[in-house]
Amino acid sequence: MEGNILKMKTELQDVVQYHLPIGDELVHMNPLVGKDISLKFNGKINCIATGEEINKTYGQGYSYKAFRSLARCDMCLVKPETCHYWDGTCREPEWGEKHCMIPHYIYLSVSSGLKVGITRETNLPYRWMDQGAVQALPILKVKDRYTSGLVEVELSKSYADKTNWRKMLKGDVSEVDLHSVQEEIYESFGNILDDFEAEDLEEEIVEINYPVDSVPEKISSLSFDKTPVVEGRLTGIKGQYLIFENGVLNIRKHNGYQIGLDI
Repeated sequence: MEGNILKMKTELQDVVQYHLPIGDELVHMNPLVGKDISLKFNGKINCIATGEEINKTYGQGYSYKAFRSLARCDMCLVKPETCHYWDGTCREPEWGEKHCMIPHYIYLSVSSGLKVGITRETNLPYRWMDQGAVQALPILKVKDRYTSGLVEVELSKSYADKTNWRKMLKGDVSEVDLHSVQEEIYESFGNILDDFEAEDLEEEIVEINYPVDSVPEKISSLSFDKTPVVEGRLTGIKGQYLIFENGVLNIRKHNGYQIGLDI
């Protein structure tokens, strides 16, 4: 199989199911855990927005021109509290209306530890699986992405909002009583949450399991830019990482790369 790859598609089941888009194919990756595979980069990269051939990607798969012009690549996607839609300077107002001016959730999750995060309502539970979370709980709902960013800024003063990817892959984290943390947030930030018209949620904690047999003692990052051929025994998949005996490969980082897969 050969073609451009995109980030793996996920399905929340007893164990997360992974499918890797390669060209027009969708390869089920779970059955490959425990087998020897080879991923070969042929030197070609295509922008995932325009399809044009490029030498380097920006923002995980885009050409420089697309990275500078598309709303999905703007800084406000990383820092939603900087949204400038109402200033009339959104790069793509229609895109913003479909993806940002819709309800968003604030959630708690455990990946490398307890963290707070945000995502649009259409992106759950996929956001959690992409981050390698083993537990997750949506706790608040707000009217749009901008408001969710403002809430996250306040909560991040007391709770982490980033994931340590190496610790996440190791999986050496303790279980957290997310409902208790939820109550702590309601009590400590109640007045602020009222100002943002945040809706309290009563949801069940989602437990997530991944197809991982083993993880290297020392985790090193593999890249097609340095090693055109990544091969060996696939020992697991977590987040958007393929785990090998000699390192891990971040698939999302290589969006748009033309790859050949041999099993």
